[in-house]
Amino acid sequence: MPAELTPAAATRFVVWGGLFLGLVLGVVGQATRFCVRGAIADWVIFRGPGRLVSWLLSIAVGAVVIQVMLSANLFDASRTIAWSDRFVWLSALVGGLLFGYGMILSGGCPQRSLVKAGSGNLKSLVTLLVLAIAAAMTLRGAFSGLRVGFLDTWGVSLGFPQDLGSLIGKAVSLPPGAVRWVIALAVLAAVVAYAWKVRASLERGHWVGGIVVGLLVGAAFYLTGRIGFLAEHPETLEPAWLGTQSRRPEGLTFSAPLAHTLDLLTLWSDKATVATFGVMMALGVIVGAFASAKLRGDFRLESFSSPRELGEHLVGGVLMGFGGVTAVGCSIGNGVTGLALLSAGALLATAGITVGALLALRVQMRQSERGTAPAATPRAA
Repeated sequence: MPAELTPAAATRFVVWGGLFLGLVLGVVGQATRFCVRGAIADWVIFRGPGRLVSWLLSIAVGAVVIQVMLSANLFDASRTIAWSDRFVWLSALVGGLLFGYGMILSGGCPQRSLVKAGSGNLKSLVTLLVLAIAAAMTLRGAFSGLRVGFLDTWGVSLGFPQDLGSLIGKAVSLPPGAVRWVIALAVLAAVVAYAWKVRASLERGHWVGGIVVGLLVGAAFYLTGRIGFLAEHPETLEPAWLGTQSRRPEGLTFSAPLAHTLDLLTLWSDKATVATFGVMMALGVIVGAFASAKLRGDFRLESFSSPRELGEHLVGGVLMGFGGVTAVGCSIGNGVTGLALLSAGALLATAGITVGALLALRVQMRQSERGTAPAATPRAA
């Protein structure tokens, strides 16, 4: 934390900074249609590489930015959840699979649902509400027993951070930082090479969306891990990260923050329940998307066309709420922030998300071929 900031001022800076980052993400998400779910669906259905490149670019840019920050000692990544020394592999895999299936059913991941809700999509608003309830139930409610009492028990205690640099470095006796730099630069080079190969299919928005989201990952960690960090809190005399729900450095993620938003709205008079970085970021995405949609003339109210569609969104919201918390991150929390941190858990969770999405898309396409689906092709996000 900068020396001139008091703990209270630093907390406010982190919380309101979360709102600002959310506003930027909402504007960019609405204008460029950045979406992990959309990236997978576009590729499977149309072989369209645009949003896939945007997604991969956000990971690559975020990874390089984070390595620069780590090299400059701007924040301690070992205190992030993504670098936890406990590798909950089964939770990551199962949570990812359920999340991926759910985001196809509901037509968007949490980030995209926030953007669509801000653009007037009432279906996404319902999905977000159900997702928030399911996430809260998974954190400490009726679903928490399955997560904590079964899935998490299969975790492995590593004794060191679960980032790929530490894992590979330990195996081949190389410095973790050097390994992370090699991986980050290799990923960036591969993504740029692929983007150049398919450049004829790309629009400016695909480049802008990926680069900006990657930069936002770094900005989030600078805000929560640097500005909000106290080496010694005056009350506890211990290190503290101010303004975040987890009391750790936080990046872009939405499943748990949506549950915390629900807590804030339903327990408003409880002084222990306050707005945090993640809550304000989620709010910022909706507001930013609303402003962008209005300015671009894209705002329009949209609702369910059939009971079946409502049912799919309800089930999708439940699966994403449970899966996102269980996997310790959503498609953005794992699929962008976690991968940019080169987290092994995030890599496994993202693999699960991708497989779950592919399974759901296959089911939808088979239903379409049989004439049992309401649309000719699976809905794009």
